[in-house]
Parts: sequence; structure tokens; C-alpha cells
Amino acid sequence: MKDKRKKVLCVDDEPVNLQLLDAFLRPQGYEMLMAGSGKEAIAMICAVCVDIVLLDVMMPDMDGFEVCRYIKKDEKLRHIPVIIMTALTDKKERIKGIEAGAEEFLSKPFNFAEVLARVRMLIQMKELNDRLSFAYNDMVTLTTYGEALMHRFDPVNFDFQTSIDEIMKRTLRTKTKDDARPEVFIVGIIDDKDSNWRWTMYKYNEMDTGRLIDTQVLPGGYENLLTMPQRGSSSTSVLNADDMNSPEIAAFLNEIGKTLPQIDNVVSYVSGTLCIFAMNYGYTVSSYDASVLNNFVVQSLFLKNLSSQVHETEDAFEYMVYSLARAAESNDEDTGNHILRVGRYSATIAEYLGMDQRFVQTIELQATLHDVGKIHIPAEILKKPGQLTTAEWQEMKQHSTYGAKIIGSHYRLSMAASIARTHHEKWDGNGYPNGLKGEEIPLEGRIVSLADIYDALINPRVYKPAFDAETTYNILTKGDGRVMPNHFDPQVLDAFKHTAKLFLEIYEELKNS
Repeated sequence: MKDKRKKVLCVDDEPVNLQLLDAFLRPQGYEMLMAGSGKEAIAMICAVCVDIVLLDVMMPDMDGFEVCRYIKKDEKLRHIPVIIMTALTDKKERIKGIEAGAEEFLSKPFNFAEVLARVRMLIQMKELNDRLSFAYNDMVTLTTYGEALMHRFDPVNFDFQTSIDEIMKRTLRTKTKDDARPEVFIVGIIDDKDSNWRWTMYKYNEMDTGRLIDTQVLPGGYENLLTMPQRGSSSTSVLNADDMNSPEIAAFLNEIGKTLPQIDNVVSYVSGTLCIFAMNYGYTVSSYDASVLNNFVVQSLFLKNLSSQVHETEDAFEYMVYSLARAAESNDEDTGNHILRVGRYSATIAEYLGMDQRFVQTIELQATLHDVGKIHIPAEILKKPGQLTTAEWQEMKQHSTYGAKIIGSHYRLSMAASIARTHHEKWDGNGYPNGLKGEEIPLEGRIVSLADIYDALINPRVYKPAFDAETTYNILTKGDGRVMPNHFDPQVLDAFKHTAKLFLEIYEELKNS
């Protein structure tokens, strides 16, 4: 553990006074710094983290009042307590010292018991103020980060481990920060997939000039940390040096000692799904530090729970979509996994065309509703093995319009409605129901058009046998009279040519059992 002694700066142009203060305060455990002038004192304060200043008034170049005013006007230094020590007894001089910002005004000759009592009291006050300041600054940092995170928060793709990583790195102490932050974090998270603990250590890497933070995945076996004795609330606790001698802490220290030789203090959060151990703050930790950690935990778990709720809603939404799609096939010909395959084919084309992930995921799901309008088509038409009459064909073509009406106008299903309405339109304008041409047909309709026809060709139907993969490919790319290349968007057809092997793999994976 590095030297934690409090630094006392004594400023006096009389060497004997400095020697007396040094002889009295150093044995009390303080680190003594000496300055013989006001200018020297200011230079020292700016260079070293000083905990308290004992300041003489009568000095030749810059008197004590000026030094005190300098300290109290500087935002970075004003928290340092100042005791003015002088032989002046005039009341006006005392008032002048108080107006300069001094916390105490003591008379020479020194009463060393009083000096010691005042030094101890003011350093304790400074420690308390520092802790409040550190806690406030960390709260502000986490709040600012939280606000920024919420602006870019994607609950569907939210990753709890990544979120933890980001906040750990923001909170960890580095060379550019003071001792107000922990030196090391050990974090345990329950993996939702296998319910096992995953442990990670975050530490500043002093040997690495490129990356400031060293993230190390730890081996298993840290579950013993879950039984760490509490010093505080049921979930958040604080351990300082005095607690380290307790026998009940021995097992905890032994476990942590596998990766961290020296432990000065610990602030921890322990629950059944998340454990965080923040260690080696540069000062005695308190409930303020536990509050900061708890704020972090609440923020992180809120986002995780929100993401979980959204995932549950999304799962229910997907289930509803697939249920509706399955219902549409109840009276259709035996198409098996046709709706799933069309979704996968469509996603394959969309991905090849460079569409963003949201579009790819949406078309894979909502393309399954392309034939939902067949719910309104009589079963005898859908299952008729022979050629349809003109009237039956006109009725069959209505399923595109029926499908769009069934799906409705909700924004979450806008792509599904578009697909249902347009997946039988053709690039050359000879499709139905509206005879749209070229880019008048939305991209999702153009994609599903090819995907649907591919599956109709390669899969057996009651009115036709299955074509093999080569024949199916040739029909789509060269034509057979009924299906022609100019029926398809050239870019979509080109994407199929480059992904035909993937189409076949999808079909083999999801073909009828």
C-alpha cells in the first residue's frame, strides 16, 4: 500500500518555527512539507496534493493573507484548509485572515496541543468534503453517461456485458486521475444462456502505453465471493483496513488474492445475478462510495431489465406473426415450412444487397405473412390439383389485397402489409394486383417475389412435382415462358445468382419433413 500519510505544508520565513512544527507533527504520522516564503508555498501547493496549510502572516515577498486569498480563489485549491499562525493579536488582523478565507487563526507562541487538535479536525473535515465531492463527481459522470446511453439505447440489441465494460472503464482510476477512484474492479455476471458465472477483472495497465485499461477474463471458482460478510446494507458493503483483520474476511481475501496481491479497501455489491468489487481506493471508503456503486448498479440493472422486457414483447410479437402466418396455411396446399423458408431467402438477398440489420431482421420475420390473405380464399381453390378456372384465378389473385387488409396499418407491420400487397407485382409491370412496374414496387416486395417463386419451384405442390436446384436456378435466370428474368428486379436477381448456394442450404435445412 502506498504512503497514505496526510501532507501538512508549513509556511514561515523563520526556520526555527518550521523546525518546531516538524518536530511536533511528524511523530504524529504526518508528512511534513516546508516552505520559507509565500511564492515557494504556492509553487509547492500547485505541484503536490497538500491536505492542510499552516501559514505565517508576516513574510517579506508575499504575506500570508495574499497566499490564503490565492488558495481560496483557485477552484482546484480552495478545498485545502488554511490555519493562519501569527504573533499578531490585533482583532482587525484576525478579521482580515477570516476574510481571506482561513478556516482557523492561531496565535504564536504555539500551543502544540491546540495546533494538533485543529489540524486533526480540519483534515477530517477535508476528508469528508473530499468524499462528498468524489461521490458527487462520480454521480454526475454516471448520470451524464446514462443520459448519453439512453439516447443511443437499443433495447433489442442491448448487451449487458458491454454496458458493464464501458462503465468500468469510465470509473476506473488511471494515471491521469487522482486517488478518488478504485484501482481494480472484479465483476461477476450470471450468463443468461447457461446460468454460469462469468468473472472479469478491470485494472489500469501501467506497462501498456497503448491501451490504458487491461480487461482480463478470470477463470471460474469465484463463487465463494458471494458469501462475503457484509459491512453495510444487504447488497452493498464497505470494507476498510480495520476490517481486513477480521477472521470472517480471511476466505474473501484469500479468494481475491488469487489475482490481486494487495487489498487496501473494498466497496462491493453482491446479488444473485451480479457482483461488483471495487478495490483500492486512494482513501478510506465510506457509505458515500457505496452509494455511487449502488447508483451504477441500479442504472445498469434498469437497462438490463428494460431490455429483457422489450425482448419478451418482441418474442410475443414474433410469436403472433408466425401464428398468423401458420393460420394462413391451414387451408393451403401442403407447403410445410414454406413461410419460414421465404423469410430466410428474403433475408439472404437483403443482406447481400447491403441493407441494414434492422431491414434484414424485419423482412425475415414479416415476409412470412406474404400469403396471409389466403385465409379468405376457399379451400377448394387452394387445394385444387388441376388448373384453376378464370373465375377461380381471379379470386386467387385477391389474396394480395386481402392480406394487406388483414395486416392493417400498424407501423410495426408496415413492411408485412407492403409485402402482402406487392409480392406478386412484376418488374416489367405484368403482375398483380395493381400492375406496378420497376421501382414503383417497394424493395421488400421485389425481394419476396423472387423468394416466393424460388420456393414454389423447388418444393413439391399438389399441382406439380418439385424441380431440382439446377432447374429452379435456370428457370429464374433464363426463364421457361411462365417465369421470366424480366419479372424480377435485376439487382435482386443478381443477388440470387450470387447466393443460390445459400438458398439451397436453407431449403435443405427447412424442407418438409
